[in-house]
Parts: sequence; structure tokens; C-alpha cells
Amino acid sequence: MSLNDQWMQRDLAVLWHPCTQMKDHEHMPLIPIQRGEGVWLHDFDGNRYLDAVSSWWVNIFGHANPFINQRVKDQLDSLEHVILGGFSHQPVIELSEKLVAMTPAPLTRCFYADNGSSCIEVALKMSFHYWLNSGKPQKKRFVTLSNSYHGETLAALAVGDVSLYKETYQPLLMEVITVPSPDCYYRESVQSWEEHSRAMFVHMERTLAEHHEEVAAVIVEPLIQCAGGMRMYHPVYLKLLREACDRYDVHLIHDEIAVGFGRTGTLFACEQAGIAPDFLCLSKALTGGYLPMAVCMTNDRIYQAFYDDYESMRAFLHSHSYTGNPLACAAALATLELIEKNQVIEANRALAAHMAKATAHFAEHPQVAEVRQTGMVLAIEMVKDKATREPYPWQERRGIRVYQHGLKNQALLRPLGSVVYFMPPYVITPEQIDHLASVAWEGIQLATRD
Repeated sequence: MSLNDQWMQRDLAVLWHPCTQMKDHEHMPLIPIQRGEGVWLHDFDGNRYLDAVSSWWVNIFGHANPFINQRVKDQLDSLEHVILGGFSHQPVIELSEKLVAMTPAPLTRCFYADNGSSCIEVALKMSFHYWLNSGKPQKKRFVTLSNSYHGETLAALAVGDVSLYKETYQPLLMEVITVPSPDCYYRESVQSWEEHSRAMFVHMERTLAEHHEEVAAVIVEPLIQCAGGMRMYHPVYLKLLREACDRYDVHLIHDEIAVGFGRTGTLFACEQAGIAPDFLCLSKALTGGYLPMAVCMTNDRIYQAFYDDYESMRAFLHSHSYTGNPLACAAALATLELIEKNQVIEANRALAAHMAKATAHFAEHPQVAEVRQTGMVLAIEMVKDKATREPYPWQERRGIRVYQHGLKNQALLRPLGSVVYFMPPYVITPEQIDHLASVAWEGIQLATRD
């Protein structure tokens, strides 16, 4: 029995893996990873896999990055953790200062959580609590976009709209108002992304006009609906939404957990619309993929609504044991320093252009409906019928066939249904992009054979 097999058997005896039908592993071997280096993951049998999905979108500077490693090691020698209630520490103060400086004004306050879903919970609760403190307790509903995803804790799940994750738990969830997404996959052939996104805003405008007195906030994934199949839309929608939220006195929550820190071609997606949300949720790439951490950023107007004598009971009583963990802060500070030092946004533009060039021919494939891209995120959508865009039945699991082909050819291409996508670490090379494109093309060829 190989080392991989030994570790796999030990794993299957005791683990329950996330987002997985465990019975799949009767015929689809689990891959135990021994070490990571740059864009590569190495298993126990000497095979390697190019991490095209950044290990669920978290890694931006490669695995075992020496610079981030050293910062975490140095922090470990001085302080591993301390309660953030009534106490503070240097890394969390420096990180907060850095985040305030990097994000659009007027975001001036940082509230830390442990992961992306928890960060969404913070934003939702903080928005509702703001209105409660402001004498408007009726503003307790949330507006979300169709096909959106914001995490899998109960409130985060409620404001999402991907049935795969949500349908089972619907009886446990609060009711939200769902508005059609500006998803440009559905635009008319003669429409530009901007025209379609602008036209779709009529649904949001109508909803806010009708419900604004009971709505606390609108929550969106700016520019890319990631778990919904990497569906994309134009920044004009965000600009219109900001104007409408101001007009109707409703908060705007941006979930940039997956797309923040350079994924979309700018440091934060909201920059492309020239706006700032009332709440900016960040996680994943915040620590370079090293440690779980999230931050909900907001403005001083919202902060002041909670600032009062203790007896007023207006404080935001929300906490996590590992809030502002110093080791995670050290990893985040190192990550942000690499972003600035390496001129990542400029470098990513060249890499994004190479991804576009390497995959341009996919658009001509008879079973590819669309190749779409925003910054360092590129998606290829396979369909049963190109002319009508009829999707493959989900039961056929065409994307998994591409995934399995990739694993045999040094590529980790975990799909989203029938969508194959690249969302690699920023340290990927043009040659490695070419390798991914080649493997993906072969995989799609195999996956679309009847």
C-alpha cells in the first residue's frame, strides 16, 4: 500500500470532509498532501498538483511563502493569543491601521471575526442593531441577489441564494427579499456588460422603493458571484446601488471575502465603481491563506450609534474567542506588505492578460457557452447545447471529469458544477498558466464526449 493510500485510509476512518459526499471517496481517491511550495501541492507519493483554485480562494502568494512564514514564526515567539476584550496587542493595531489606510474612505473601524461566514453574521447583526439603536426597529429585513452566496452559518446562508447549499436548511432560515442578479451570462447578444447590468438595476430600484422602510441592508458580492458559478457583472451596478441605498436610507454590505485583495484587478472590487460600502467584509486572502481570520469594516457614523454609557445597553455584544489572533494578524501584515512591495495589481494585469490569451480558443469549443473573466478570475462554462445554452444535467457531473483529468496531469481544477475556473495564486508564471489551459482543454474534451 502506497503512502498516499495509508494516509487516505487513516483519514477516512476518522474525518468528515466539508462540502463532500463522503461515499464519493469509494471510487474517487482522497489526496493527502505532505507539503506545499509556491503554486504546487505535493502528496506523499511524489505527485504534485498546481493549485489553480488557491485552496478555496485563500492563497495569493504561494504555499509556504518564506516571507510570511518568518513573520508568523517571529510572532509565535512573543505572543500567540490574548483576549481582545479589554486587551489589545501590536499586530492587531498595526493591521487595523493598515486596513483603514488601504480601503476607501470613510471605512475607519475594524471588527474582527474568525472566518468569512462569521464576518457576514457580524455585518448583518451590526446593520440591524444600528437601526435599532437609531429608533427604527422595523428595519430588520435584508435584500440579496439571486444566485448569491455569503457563507453557510444560518444568517449567512439565509442571505444567499444557491439552492445546493440553502434548500435543505430553508426551514431554519430568516426570510429575505431576493432580487434578480445582474449576471451578464444572461445578457442579450447585442448588449454590453454595462448595458445589461444597468438594465437589471430596475429590479433593485423597485424593491427598495417598495420595501426601504423595513430594509436594514442590501448585501452583494461585488463583480463576481463566486460560488454561484463565477458569474460576473459590470461595476455600474454597484454605483447605482450605492446611490439608491443612500437615497432610500438603507445600508450597503459588500462581501469581498472571495474577491478582495486584488482578485478583480483592483485592490478591492468596490474601487471599480468608485464607491465605498457601509460594511466591507474581508477574509480568505487577508492572511495569504495561512490562518482563519476575517474583518468587518465600517464607518464612524455606524460606530457612534453604539458608543454610549454602559447602562444604555447599546454596545455591540458579539465576540469570538480567537478575535484578532496575533498569529493571524502577523500573517495578514506580511501579506499586505507583499501586496505593496511587489506591485501586485500591476503584475496581476499582465498575468490576467496571459490567462485571457491562453484560453481565448475555448470560446470556439462546441460545448463551451462562455469564457468570462474579471481580473485574476477566469471561468469556462460547459453546456449541453451551445446555441440554446441548455446546461448539462447536474447529475452527469461533467465538471468532476475535468477535475479527475487534472489530477492525473499535475493540476487541481476543482469545478463549480459544469464551470471550470482558474483563480490561482499571484505567484503563478505564464508557463504555468499555459499548463493549466492545456490540461483544462483536454479535460473539457473528455468531459463533453457523450
